[in-house]
Amino acid sequence: MANSSSLFIRVIKLFIVLQLLCIYSLCANGCFTSIISFGDSLADTGNLKLLTSKQNQKPLHFFFPPYGQNFFHKPTGRCSNGRLIIDFIAEGTRLPLVRPFVTEKGSRMIGMRRGINYAVAGATALDSSFHAANGVQNPMTNSSLGVQLGWFKRSLPSLCAINVRDCKHFLGNSLVLMGEIGGNDYNHALLAGKSIDDIKSYVPLVIEAIISAVNELIDIGAKTLIIPGNLPIGCSAVYLTNYYGSQTVNYDNSTGCIMQLNEFSEYHNEQLKIALDQVRQLHPDINVIYADYYNAAMQFYMSPVKYGFTNGALRACCGGGGPFNYDASIACSDLSSSVCVHPNTYANWDGLHLTEAAYKVIYKSLFQGKYTTPQFNSVCASSMMQKRDRISSSM
Repeated sequence: MANSSSLFIRVIKLFIVLQLLCIYSLCANGCFTSIISFGDSLADTGNLKLLTSKQNQKPLHFFFPPYGQNFFHKPTGRCSNGRLIIDFIAEGTRLPLVRPFVTEKGSRMIGMRRGINYAVAGATALDSSFHAANGVQNPMTNSSLGVQLGWFKRSLPSLCAINVRDCKHFLGNSLVLMGEIGGNDYNHALLAGKSIDDIKSYVPLVIEAIISAVNELIDIGAKTLIIPGNLPIGCSAVYLTNYYGSQTVNYDNSTGCIMQLNEFSEYHNEQLKIALDQVRQLHPDINVIYADYYNAAMQFYMSPVKYGFTNGALRACCGGGGPFNYDASIACSDLSSSVCVHPNTYANWDGLHLTEAAYKVIYKSLFQGKYTTPQFNSVCASSMMQKRDRISSSM
């Protein structure tokens, strides 16, 4: 009887542990109960579209077909033909697709404890006032990283629902995605006519803004943060078109990308990695993960056919013609634009943004491969073990 009683107690304890693990999403092969996202068009799942509608502003071209055609079958405000990296992260961690913070008129923030997205297409790391003072106007939004962080802090009580302790628990079990952010600080300036030398002076300020937000989130309770670097912008059809025929740029023979622009992206990324190392030294108990978007993407720029991009990695699927199917005066959704029949054979979607297929390659390289520091899989495994240990010891 004693043995059977002891066995029964052990079975009950095991059952309770398994139930708690499921609550923490561990039995679903995930490590987190929520995703909290900040950033720009690489992560925006609909905020700018909803903001534009609420403010009765003229809708932008990516609010119309063919955007969203290959997964959602309608435009959602995502700047692609389908899913973004953040969507693949949500699927990979067995969480719902992350909903935009801005809601429809009359809607409430219901069900956002499992994921909330503050990213806005066109957003910058630095406030719009900085860029305006330097003669650059943001044509899309004033919702900079500081604005997004303000939204988050104001909405946090609603997300926590109970008390400060619940907030710490909520944030500690959330995966925080910090962007990508910072790319538009450079894009808007370059497209407004600034030189690479001009924008190089922005880099320390952009890095400082990102790190300040990271530190603030850590202070509030975040335990795992992913901070992406910039993509190789020298491979974007918009810049390849703008500099087409110029004698002032050099091209990489192996990819066809503009070397000066890619070197600038690498410079930003190196400075970001240095700053993140300093954050890790200050917070050794926090998972501060650098996501190497640059080299994850360079794989298909180096070998497009290997990754299924039989129509190349540089020419846009949807655009207004020209050598890279990009024309600044003809948007992807214009009647005079052309859209390819098989977007999954293209890496570039509309000149500046990538296709769902390209974002999927980047996601797999980051979250199932080696392009995060430390590697995401090892952080996830460690997180699962710590939670199991805490739950078991409480029994």
